[in-house]
This record gives sequence, structure tokens and C-alpha cells, in this order.
Amino acid sequence: MSSCEKNEGNDEKNSLTTQPQESAMPPASPPPASPPPPVTPPTIEEDTQELIVVDEFTTELDLNHGRIGKIENLEPLRNLERLYLRWNMIKKIEGLDTLATLVELELYDNQIVVIENLDNLVNLEILDLSFNRIKEITGLDKLLNLKKLFLSSNKIHEIKNLSHLTKLESLELGDNRIREIKNLEGLENLKQLYLGKNKITKIQNLETLTTLDILVLQANRITKIENLEQLTNLEQLYISENGITVIENLENQVKLQTLDLATNRITVVENVRHMVNLEELWLNDNQISDWASVEYLNQNKNLNTIYLERNPLATDSGYRRKLKLILPSLRQIDATLCR
Repeated sequence: MSSCEKNEGNDEKNSLTTQPQESAMPPASPPPASPPPPVTPPTIEEDTQELIVVDEFTTELDLNHGRIGKIENLEPLRNLERLYLRWNMIKKIEGLDTLATLVELELYDNQIVVIENLDNLVNLEILDLSFNRIKEITGLDKLLNLKKLFLSSNKIHEIKNLSHLTKLESLELGDNRIREIKNLEGLENLKQLYLGKNKITKIQNLETLTTLDILVLQANRITKIENLEQLTNLEQLYISENGITVIENLENQVKLQTLDLATNRITVVENVRHMVNLEELWLNDNQISDWASVEYLNQNKNLNTIYLERNPLATDSGYRRKLKLILPSLRQIDATLCR
């Protein structure tokens, strides 16, 4: 019997024993009954996801965009190989000590300030800490199997503490506050280096990176192409949005397929005829006015894409027609495919 039923029973008993039988007054009306309590308490909405139930045998866990504030409760996941925590509110790297099987960790777009507590992740191959608040490269000493490291869009001032990562193949440091290329010795297997959107003034200290095939230096403060002699395996070179005036010092880049020199101060196309594999040449937003620069390219037989818009010669009424006549191999002029 419920408490409500007990109370109603007691009230009835009391009225029968205490009310005088001879009274002509009508009995008092009983108080209205209280509504019964709900069977299940109402759910209280919270700002963050505190508890996530997952299969403890899972190898991949995606917790993107969950307003998660803390990494915790992952101890049962002994087989986890990939953990994605993109777009959350995490301030500290923690709670990962038991995840020794992890090969990929993504903490893109959080609020992390320090790289720490990763020593037990000895099998980690991919680490993405882009779009955080990191100021210094630290805490990677034990990650000797790392192949890809993403640290773009942070507040890093200096390249350091990376030379022990001998298996590293891709390094992303774009959109930081780096002023000097340095401390990359030891990265003997590095194939891709991204340093765009920094404050770099000089191309230097790359001579040991002989396996490099992609080099990105766009949106810096570089005024001269130089010190690339040892990078003979380069296939893609991006140096747009700088202050370069002359195409030079690329004699050893015979394997180059893509050359991006857009948004510089170049007036003449030169020193690229030896690039027999060149397929894409980006020279838009420069100061090229003489059609002789275009005629110079007629020996680059594999050239199929060229960008020359917003150069003085692009104002010529026969701009596209002339380009196609001079360079019949073209399949794309600026952003438009050739007919």
C-alpha cells in the first residue's frame, strides 16, 4: 500500500472515531488527493556529454563535436587504434595512458595549451593537434613511430624537439608564428613539409631533407628562391604570396610537377625549361606583361595547366586564344578548362 493510501485510511478511521454521531453538521469534505509521483524523474539537460557507453572491443572511436571537456573513462578500451576528439572543449591531454594500441589520435580544434601525457602511446603513427593554443613543441620524446604530425594553426614560435622522429613522413606547421626554418636534421624520411602562413624570411636549413617531395612555403616573407640544391626529389613546390621577383635556383628540381609562384612580383618567366615533368604552373597575380614569357614555355611539353590571370598580359582581348596557340598542350587556363 502506498503512503497516499495509508494517509487516506488513517483519515477515514479518525473521522469515524472522533466525530460525534448525534451532530447534525455534515461531515467535513476530505482534502483533495495529491497527484501520484511520476514513475521516472524527468531528464535534466546538461551542457556537456559526461558519459558515453561504447563497445569495449571497438578499434575506432569517433567523439567529434560532443562538447567534451575532459578525456576520461577510456580505460576499458584495450583494443582501440583510432580516437577522434575533433571540435570539443578539451584543455588538457590526459586519460590516455592505457591506450598503448593507439595508432591515430586526433585532437583538432580544442583548447589545448601543452603537449603532454603521451609517453605511453608508443605505437602512435598519426597525431593531429591543429587549431589549439600550443606555444611550444614538447612531449613527443617517446613517439618514435610517428609518421604524420599536424600542428597547424597554433601559436608556435620555434621548430624544435623533432629530430628524434626519424620515421616522420609529413610535418604540418602552417599558420603559426615561426620566423626561421631550423632544427629539422634527423628527419631523414620526411616527404611533406608544410610551413605556409608563418613569418619566414629565408629558405634555409633544408639540405638534409633529401626525400622531400612536397614543400609548402606560401604566405611568408620570402624574397628569394634559394638553398634548394639538395632537394632533388621535389615534385610540388608552393611559394605563393611572398615577395619573390625572380624565378631562379631551381636547376636541380627536374622532377617538379607543380610550381606555385602566384601573388609575387615576377615580371619574366624563366629557368623552368629543364622541368620536363612540369604539369601545373601558377603565376597569377604577378607583373608579367610580355608574351615572350609564354613563348618561353613551349618546350615544357607536359604543361597542361597555367594560371596567368591578373597579370598585365591577361588584359589582352585574345588572352585565352593566344595562350592555347602558343601552348597547345594546355587543358586548363586559369580556372577554366580548354575546349
